[in-house]
Amino acid sequence: MSIEFWLQLAVVLGCIGFGGRFGGVGLGAAGGLGVCLLVLGFGLQPASPPVTVLLIIIAVIACTSVLQGAGGLDYLVRIAEKLLRKKPSAITFLGPLISSMFVVFCGTSYVAFAVYPVIAEVAAEAKIRPERPMSMAVIASGIAITASPMSAATAGMIATLSIYDVAFWQILAVSMPAFLVGTLAGCAFVYKRGVELEQDPEFQRRVASGQYQLLHKEEAAKEEYVAPKPVKLSVLIFGLGVATVILFGSVKSLLPSWDIDGKTVVLSTPMLIQMVMLATALFIIVFAKVPSDKFASGSVFRSGLIGVVGVFGISWMTSTFFDAYKVFFSTTFEGMVATAPMAFGLILFCFSAVIFSPSATVSALMPLGAAMGIPPGLLVALYPATCGDFIVPGAGQIGCTSFDRTGTTRLGTYVINHSYLLPGFVMVTSAVTAGYFISKIVF
Repeated sequence: MSIEFWLQLAVVLGCIGFGGRFGGVGLGAAGGLGVCLLVLGFGLQPASPPVTVLLIIIAVIACTSVLQGAGGLDYLVRIAEKLLRKKPSAITFLGPLISSMFVVFCGTSYVAFAVYPVIAEVAAEAKIRPERPMSMAVIASGIAITASPMSAATAGMIATLSIYDVAFWQILAVSMPAFLVGTLAGCAFVYKRGVELEQDPEFQRRVASGQYQLLHKEEAAKEEYVAPKPVKLSVLIFGLGVATVILFGSVKSLLPSWDIDGKTVVLSTPMLIQMVMLATALFIIVFAKVPSDKFASGSVFRSGLIGVVGVFGISWMTSTFFDAYKVFFSTTFEGMVATAPMAFGLILFCFSAVIFSPSATVSALMPLGAAMGIPPGLLVALYPATCGDFIVPGAGQIGCTSFDRTGTTRLGTYVINHSYLLPGFVMVTSAVTAGYFISKIVF
């Protein structure tokens, strides 16, 4: 390859590495700089921005934000707390499963943050080492986006696999059970991890110094929360919206079609998601009587828009670079596709570990995998490999370490030797392996 190729590759990698230090907005801005350098500096033809993916993300964010404004997310958190306290001895399995169900339902891992403190406290009260459920809850909630029909990453998968005419249900039929297998494998791995809570030196130190005290005794006197009818209605409407997307996206015969220039064109799944989610948001606003100042004031809206900027910039830059050398990459990796296609999963994992974004990884690399000739079933099986953002502790890991007041959940002395590392590897490996075998049946 020419020196220009290596210089352009250095620009892409440099922007990813530099932007990743500043989070989603910084990553998107760095991607924008990369597009400028590639186009204005090297004369590459700019690729089309990932408009389809971005519109899906925006529509889902709008709907989920309205649900939060209606009080629906708070209601779900209270239900989760009630379930966790009912069976505290099973917290190591229930904690990760319940927190990740929030993500599967809403499409963003940020909604699980409200459940993490509950998991930590219930585990401590049950004399179970909180590191066990906490580490897996964070990992499972992060990877749950691969099982969510509403996530930005799944939107990217839908857009990528549209050229293969892959049905929505086929993606979910692989990703959902693969995610469940990965979660259970991870929970089993951490079930007896570390010494028991009362034998942990750090916990003993905190108890002796008075730093740790049970909190639930103070909360027991509070009256039981009874959700108003509009709050319950908002959750029901959101659930019906999600069900509508899955139904129409899976049964193509239900979708309208048009005869354009002698060719029958069926309504695309991305457009279906966009229109149904926006309509669902309106129904929640009207029937749950959501105040206008609550539409976009919650944490979901802010975090979602940050993700939009990240996906926009980074995927536009990588698409511009890969499109310019599509023939080269297809020829170079042709042998890999034939002999070791699973190696593409390692590329996905390493890329996501650098840019801290599964959705940006999907938007940037999955189209390349499709262009290289990797079968759609294998691409779906490798979907969990886009979740390598747990290697270096981010906001989720750091925040949840502080939620564990017993001190058993740790970040580690050498940055990456933290409580989340091994559970993350176990879950990703298990999910990809399960997805591989399930995809053989579905595709």
